[in-house]
Amino acid sequence: QVQLVESGGGLVQAGGSLRLSCAASGRTFSSYTMGWFRQAPGKEREFVACILWSGGNTYYANSAKGRFTISRDNAKNTLYLQMNSLKPEDTAVYYCAARQSGWGGRIKEYDYWGQGTQVTVSS
Repeated sequence: QVQLVESGGGLVQAGGSLRLSCAASGRTFSSYTMGWFRQAPGKEREFVACILWSGGNTYYANSAKGRFTISRDNAKNTLYLQMNSLKPEDTAVYYCAARQSGWGGRIKEYDYWGQGTQVTVSS
């Protein structure tokens, strides 16, 4: 079992940056593929980025490529999302999630979810 707690959200102006963190409990964090997802008001939850257990492989949604960077520190049981050049359309609740096996951005394949952290980008 893994418990996930996101932090680092807030209000930022367009063009600014934020760094989200996701603290995980459990000794098996280093074996999970981890992902970031987001959900804007009135929209479905969508994939943002994921990272393999080793940190060696990453995958991004087109909306995140070139602006967001996913990383992890297995020694600290922490997942990160560095977000640069933020746009108003990035406004959403951001969730981290973990999957015991496999790879990719399919929401249903993730086993554990955090409660989310709000990111608001003003124009």
